[in-house]
Amino acid sequence: MKLATLKTGGRDGRLVLVSRDLKRAVFMDGVPTLQAALDNWAAIAPRLQTQHRALESGDVSGSFAFDPEHCASPLPRAYQWADGSAYVNHVALVRRARGAEMPQSFWTDPLIYQGGSDEFLGPRDPIPAADDDWGVDFEAEVAVVLDDVAMGTPAAQARERIRLVMLVNDVSLRNLIPGELAKGFGFFQSKPASAFSPVAVTPDELGPDWDGARLSRPLLVQLNGAPFGRAEAGIDMTFDFPTLIAHAAKTRNLRAGSILGSGTVSNRGPDGGPGRPIAQGGVGYSCIAELRMVETILEGQARTPFLRAGDRVTIEMQDRAGRSIFGAIDQTVSPRPR
Repeated sequence: MKLATLKTGGRDGRLVLVSRDLKRAVFMDGVPTLQAALDNWAAIAPRLQTQHRALESGDVSGSFAFDPEHCASPLPRAYQWADGSAYVNHVALVRRARGAEMPQSFWTDPLIYQGGSDEFLGPRDPIPAADDDWGVDFEAEVAVVLDDVAMGTPAAQARERIRLVMLVNDVSLRNLIPGELAKGFGFFQSKPASAFSPVAVTPDELGPDWDGARLSRPLLVQLNGAPFGRAEAGIDMTFDFPTLIAHAAKTRNLRAGSILGSGTVSNRGPDGGPGRPIAQGGVGYSCIAELRMVETILEGQARTPFLRAGDRVTIEMQDRAGRSIFGAIDQTVSPRPR
């Protein structure tokens, strides 16, 4: 199934089922929001599946053209948004960029931070930035939406708690991060609202590209219309989703509707190094910070600026036939008066 939330009906929007080709949608009577479906997934999912099959066959009344421009994030707000560091190559590069040593334990012990979840941006909403000097950056990731996960659930069982998969732009304010982390209390101001893909999909929609732990497709990123990244999400993922879930649930229950991100998708180069830009034959990057680090290594200084007002970033993933799976996150940076 593919599910989306339209910007209507209040803070949590209104749930719609979306056809696999992302062209048609239909409301689901009696299930107003995605969180309502997740709260009682075992009972509601079969009804959703029946309606989705009817939508696919054209045997449903009330369907209408699906327009991602009208979408909120699948969960416009959530009880929890936690983001991991599954691609340790990214962590190593970004820490080098700010002159911080990376402990070797990062390769064996996942990092997860608690993000703000009281409001997410829609997939076509502007990225508000009051000050270009904050270092506005995008981070392209894969995320999963969970059912209830009991404290202490091991990784071997955690994969059964994944209900939906989607993409995320984890917006970061790079120039605020060093000072904030130096306080020793984690991210807050440097991690404003994130945006998720127009559509969230059940794992069965991903076919053989989803093995229950990783999604193995290139994550396509464009900056101002030019290819910027096509990192393979199934490669160099040091910690798979079940491992991240088990880590997050070590000391607490995770409630239905919790969102867990992979961290910025990042591939090493063939030589084990940081990889090359697309223009140089590489797979590029899923954030500007990585490219700036590579520029620093190769040229002595970073020359690619962070995002400024008017810059546009697009994040998408296609199936093996070249069809968009989740729809595109397509955002433009917008100045916001201080």
